[in-house]
Amino acid sequence: MSIKPSPIKTLGVVGSGIMGSGIAECAAVSGFEVVLRSRAQSSADAMIAGMEKSLGRQVEKGKISEDDRSAALSRVTATSDLGALSACDIIIESVVEDLAVKKHLFTELDRVCQEHTLLATNTSTLPVVELAMETGRPDKVCGIHFFNPAPVMSLVEVVRPLTASDATITAARELAEACGKTAVEVKDRAGFVVNALLFPYLNNAVRLLESGVATMEGIDEAMKGGCGFPMGPFALLDLVGLDTSVAILEALYEENRNPGDAPQPLLRRMVAAELLGRKSGQGFYDYRK
Repeated sequence: MSIKPSPIKTLGVVGSGIMGSGIAECAAVSGFEVVLRSRAQSSADAMIAGMEKSLGRQVEKGKISEDDRSAALSRVTATSDLGALSACDIIIESVVEDLAVKKHLFTELDRVCQEHTLLATNTSTLPVVELAMETGRPDKVCGIHFFNPAPVMSLVEVVRPLTASDATITAARELAEACGKTAVEVKDRAGFVVNALLFPYLNNAVRLLESGVATMEGIDEAMKGGCGFPMGPFALLDLVGLDTSVAILEALYEENRNPGDAPQPLLRRMVAAELLGRKSGQGFYDYRK
């Protein structure tokens, strides 16, 4: 018999990257107790420091008060101990987009967490059901896909694998809405909605560049001026990360076998050269200046 999830009060976040920190910030500002776990205490502490700066910028812009900032930070605990997540009502993982790594993590989370705990992934593309089946609680596993940067972007895709119960999906939706997000329920298909539409477009932009149709800057300006997009495809690829973009395109191609989803050769070469975008300092554009 499926146990109905208890009301969510404490949220665990696993992962020391930008997404993990952003999700933790959203939850803390919204009143949830947050346990932020990274493999090393130093990186967990660095995430707290980054959150302090981010919240400080929000105070400067008048979006939150200094009291709100202090209260949010007081709700966050940083740890390197996976066992510290045991009392959480829900855990969202945001580790590297590697299915084997995530499967191992879900096995470990299932082992250390209480029976009622919901387990969620922030994956943008990988099959959630495969993570669910690594646990003894597949009905309590779903996707909760925040977008980058999580404190700013308004959408969360709530991903329903075949195994998830209605109660789990309802709890995930309520969590997203409590964080001030618009929740859209989606099926467990590669890319879900946004990335299934977005990344073929980004891939095609690289194809146009390789074909010499226009310069990189010209393509970016064309899409901003012609479609009203806030940034062009190459600036967006740099923001997402070229390694992440290639991984998403590979997952789309693996599921759909659409030739247009196969990463363009230039993307693969740039990843091989460690030109990953903003996070490495250089991608299509140079951020080292």
